[in-house]
Amino acid sequence: MNTKFFQPARWLLLNLVLALAVPGLVLGADPAPDDDAQPAKPARQPYVPGYPTFLRVDRDVAYLGGDRAEKADVYFPQQWAKDKKVPAVLIIHGGGFNVGDKANRREINIATNLALQGYVCMSINYQLHQKAGEVNWPQALYDAKAAVRWLRKNADQLGVDPGRIGVIGGSAGGNLAAMLDLTRPKDGFDLPDPNGGVSAAVSCAVDFYGVTKLMEYHDMKCFGKTRAEAPELYEKASPVNYAYKGAPPMLIVHGTADKTVDISQSEAMAAALEKAGVEHQFVIVPKAPHTFDLQPKQRDLRPLVFEFFAKYLKGETAAAK
Repeated sequence: MNTKFFQPARWLLLNLVLALAVPGLVLGADPAPDDDAQPAKPARQPYVPGYPTFLRVDRDVAYLGGDRAEKADVYFPQQWAKDKKVPAVLIIHGGGFNVGDKANRREINIATNLALQGYVCMSINYQLHQKAGEVNWPQALYDAKAAVRWLRKNADQLGVDPGRIGVIGGSAGGNLAAMLDLTRPKDGFDLPDPNGGVSAAVSCAVDFYGVTKLMEYHDMKCFGKTRAEAPELYEKASPVNYAYKGAPPMLIVHGTADKTVDISQSEAMAAALEKAGVEHQFVIVPKAPHTFDLQPKQRDLRPLVFEFFAKYLKGETAAAK
């Protein structure tokens, strides 16, 4: 067990004193496990175990409607105003399509950092593989597209610019982020949902160490079949097969020490985008393992991600294609 986040009693006492003296102030450990790097600019925000206390977070929003158990958390910027339309970023957790949650530490780190940069952020749960024989793909992708539609349909109430929606995800979430970026209605993934008729297009995507070429990965429970039994399913779920000229830009980030998803998966994604003429960046993080957030010890990734989203969600290139 990593004990770094368990504060000594004196720190707990100090937190209590400061909380009484300065309402809303929360101290925490470093923003990422084993992060001993010097503070970088922009200045670090303290990591808060759980939801941030200095931001408005609407929890467990029923974005899928009906009786679906999967919900979303919506984070708002500190200076949020309903009539001031700002860009939005959809955040998709990882977990191999089997586990994971919208409120995992990585997703809270990403949502908090981006909300502090002025984005409305929506971190979602989506259908996961729950038991043997159950198939949850492509429902996971349908859910991710439904989340984009929900943001766009409720843009006025959220204070969101419906033409400036980006997406970021890690691992399985990186796969879904890339699929949102590259798939179009003609690809057959835009089935009716509670917000049917609303576009699921995004302006840009960030893929953190996602699986992009599934036939070169391993058999996955979410399909209910092996690669040998149903290669067409694995090909259909591979973002490398959907790159097209004019697709929204993509940022790909992968660590060289990743033992869960080999870096060759991101290399394949970058190669497919290059071949199709899609604007993209491929950033390799030396010695970084799997499942890092925006602040791994190897490199502070916030400036990179902030710059990417600022360019395509706050600049003139932001309009969704």
